[in-house]
Formats: sequence, C-alpha cells, structure tokens
Amino acid sequence: MTFLWLLAGLRTPFLDKLMQFITYFGQELIIIAVICALYWCADKRFAYLLGFTYFTAGLCVQSLKITFRIPRPWILDPEFKAVKSALPGATGYSFPSGHTQGATCLFFPLSLHTSRIWAKILCVLAFLSIGFSRMYLGCHTPKDVLVSMALSLLVACVIRRFQTVLLDDRRYLKATAAALVCLSLATAAYSLLLLKNGTIETKYAVDCCKAAGAGFGFAVGWYAERTKINFDTRAGSLLTQAVKLLAGLAAALLIKESFSLIFGSSILAKMSEYFILVLWVLVIYPCIFSRLLSRNKPL
Repeated sequence: MTFLWLLAGLRTPFLDKLMQFITYFGQELIIIAVICALYWCADKRFAYLLGFTYFTAGLCVQSLKITFRIPRPWILDPEFKAVKSALPGATGYSFPSGHTQGATCLFFPLSLHTSRIWAKILCVLAFLSIGFSRMYLGCHTPKDVLVSMALSLLVACVIRRFQTVLLDDRRYLKATAAALVCLSLATAAYSLLLLKNGTIETKYAVDCCKAAGAGFGFAVGWYAERTKINFDTRAGSLLTQAVKLLAGLAAALLIKESFSLIFGSSILAKMSEYFILVLWVLVIYPCIFSRLLSRNKPL
C-alpha cells in the first residue's frame, strides 16, 4: 500500500483523466474488437494466437482471483481512496489484475508480431502503461499488476513458442481444443464449488463462468473453423472490410444486450451468453459474410 499512497500524492485532475483513458485500453471490449478486426479482415493465424493467449490467461487469472480472494486496496486500507471514475470498472477481487492481463495478452504478442521498432516500443509501453494506470487509479497493488503481467507473459510466450504444433498442425487440433475446453469447464466447476460452500459470492462465480463460457466457445469455434469452414479474410475493397467489421461488432453488441435482456444475469445465462458471442465471432458471422461475398452481394 505504500506505493499506492505515494501515487495518490501525485494525483492531479489531468493525470486522473489521462490514466483513466490509458486504462480503457485494457478493457475486454477493446481487446475483443482488435481480435475481431484481425480475425475477420487481416490475419486469422495471428488472431488465433491472440485468442488462445487471452482466454487461457484469463481463465487462470479468474481462478487465482477466487482462490486468494484478496480485496481491493480501499478495503485493505479504509483510509485509502481510489480515483472515483475508476470505481465502476473495478469489480471483483483485486489479485491478479484483469486489465493488466488483457493488455499484456494483446500488446505483448503484437510487439513480437510487428517488424517495426517504433511499433514494438509502442506496444510494450502500452501494456506497461496500462498496468501502471491500474495502480495510479488505486484499483490494484503492485503485486496484483506484476503477478498478472508475469502470468500473461508466460502464457503468451508458451503459446507463441508452440504455435506451429498447438494451433497449426492438424494432427493436434482436437487435443488443443479439448485442453481449452477442460480448462474452461474446470474453472466453472471450481467457482461453482466455492459458491456452494459459501466461500465466494454469486457475482464472483458469474465472472468465472463468463470466462469459462468464452473459453469453451473459443475452443469449439476455433476447431469448427479450422476443420470445416476455413473462411477467407479477403473481402475486396477497404470499404467492404470496414463495413464487414463494423456490422459484425454491432451485431455482437446487439446479441449481448438482447441476451441479457431476455435471459437475465444468472450464472447459466451469462455463461451461455459469452459462449454464443464467441461462436458468433468465430463461426456464425464468418459463414454469413462468406456466403454474401460468394454471391457478389455488397455487405
């Protein structure tokens, strides 16, 4: 907490807004949007790597959260105050940091993927800055951020190192998908067990089951796309690609909001919602725009 008190003494209205802006790039919406853009329009193979990295590390982070159950800094020290604008996004347990995990899983692989030095530096600065912003805003301690970053870097390096085997070699597609399914279901089962025992509240089990639904959906959707669909990211003009991306994202948001409105926010509903959303991204929408393009109809 000493470091957080030090940062709190440096706060200004300008820095508060700047750090809130920086931390936004570690949110789920931004990361999924980038993966969608790459997957639908540019580089499926790299999008696979990002997806496996993000969902695998996310499941690990959620499991650690409900295992250690460390509260937020302002609960650890009632006299400490976080930046008010950051509070709505600071839900769940503190350790490890979810924003840092998401940012590291996105920007670290991007830094390795690009060949431009300035882009590599920018990507590294991005995930480091997002991690720092979580501490500046008072949402996480250094331990929360550093452990999350280390875990995400480890997952990213392992998946990148073995990508040709795990994600490219058709002999191991089923085993790779099964491994992610098992990790997803194990995370969900673990959270439900802790909920049944009264160890955690329902909202924490919901967070874990959302991650499990997304991971399960990614495994199923990835396997289906690799073995049955294999759509082409090329879609003619830049305008067509832009329309394809915006339409897909808009439809995903509509599905998410409609699903919540119709089925509510129960654990099963949220797990199903994220499962379907990921299937939309990986399978359903690519099938739709591939058919439209094959008929030479404008999107």
